[in-house]
Amino acid sequence: MAWLNRDKAPLLKSDRKDTPDGIWDRCKSCSEIISRANFEANLYVCPKCGHHFPVPAALRLERFLDPHSFVELDSTLESNDPLEFTDTKPYKERLKQAQGRLTLKDAFVSGEGTLNEMPVQIGSFDFRFMGGSMGSVVGEKVTRIFLRAAKKRQPAIVFSSSGGARMQEGIISLMQMGKTCAALGQLRAIGVPYISVLCHPTTGGVAASFATLGDLNIGEPNALIGFAGPRVIQQTIREKLPEGFQRSEYLLDHGMLDMICSRKELRGRISEVLKMMVPSGVQ
Repeated sequence: MAWLNRDKAPLLKSDRKDTPDGIWDRCKSCSEIISRANFEANLYVCPKCGHHFPVPAALRLERFLDPHSFVELDSTLESNDPLEFTDTKPYKERLKQAQGRLTLKDAFVSGEGTLNEMPVQIGSFDFRFMGGSMGSVVGEKVTRIFLRAAKKRQPAIVFSSSGGARMQEGIISLMQMGKTCAALGQLRAIGVPYISVLCHPTTGGVAASFATLGDLNIGEPNALIGFAGPRVIQQTIREKLPEGFQRSEYLLDHGMLDMICSRKELRGRISEVLKMMVPSGVQ
């Protein structure tokens, strides 16, 4: 047992053989260690517990649509800081930091492509960009999806994942709620379907406008969906909230969602639904 008493200096940090950054991830839900490659291949869904994590917008659209069919539109739109807003730092600085870190102009990626050879107008929030908040640019991009869908008579699909209206744009961001809904009204008037997929989280002004106005509202499993968060509601009404309040499963039971669908099954399920929903004359 002499080896137990052997003096040995502790490893210096420079001597440790740590796993390189970006190789492994830990599931925040079940603590499972997952290789980054497997995590991305599984569309940011934990293979052990099935927890759905936010997924980059471009990757979501690329994997959801037919291969190589997605064409991004309106990619050059970016906010010009209409209110010259400053909190702990200027809004322009926050935008530049997010744009540089993510190579995105804003929190929404939109365009067109095909889903099992059916042309669709489509867009997805990217929660990494300022919490997926909706300002004038996001509102304009969503509006253009609905207007293009109406003009081309093609179904519209939007994946929402947002903290709500962007406070740095004040009333201008709130105006996007009415603007997007007005454009959606044109689509609905001619009978072209709109599929809304609500991901974790979908809250605030996005949840209170177009995200919950789909002809079919689909929630991802265990997604937080609602206007105000449960903590704010509980503190306001001073009552304990029901188990699972504002999660997809609770909303499905209370008629706020039409179905819940795991991310890997969304492509097939929406394709099947659109075949039934698309009327004659719609591409």
